[in-house]
Formats: sequence, structure tokens, C-alpha cells
Amino acid sequence: MTRQSEHIRRSLLESSPEFRRLADDHARYAAELEALARKRRLTAGDHTEIARLKKLKLKAKDRMQEMIRDYRREQAEAVQAT
Repeated sequence: MTRQSEHIRRSLLESSPEFRRLADDHARYAAELEALARKRRLTAGDHTEIARLKKLKLKAKDRMQEMIRDYRREQAEAVQAT
């Protein structure tokens, strides 16, 4: 992640409850996936849960990236307005 992206991420974590929730969800999904990956044997239910968690994790990441793009666009528009 670039320095600018990290700055934007920190700013959104401080200012946006939605972004904070998404980041928490993303981290939780990652931790759950890691726990499942450590199991010696996976059941059919585990495989289903892995697929579900991967989709949820990706959805959270996509929304966070969308919010970062929106933030960048808003900042660029603010600079142009001055």
C-alpha cells in the first residue's frame, strides 16, 4: 500500500463508521479463514464456510476500495475548486 493510500485509509478509519466496520469485518473474515486453513481435515461444511468467508472478505475489500476512490475524487475536486 502506498503512503498516500495508507494516509487515506487512516483518515477514513477515523472519520467513517462504515469504513471502520468494513475494516473490522475484513480482518475478522481473514482470521476465520486462517483458523480454517490450520485445520488438518476440512469437512464439506468447512469448504462451504471458506467460500462464504472469501466472498464476504472480497465484498468488504471492494467497498473499502470504492470509498478510498471516492475520497480521492472528493479531495481532487476540493483542490480544483480552490
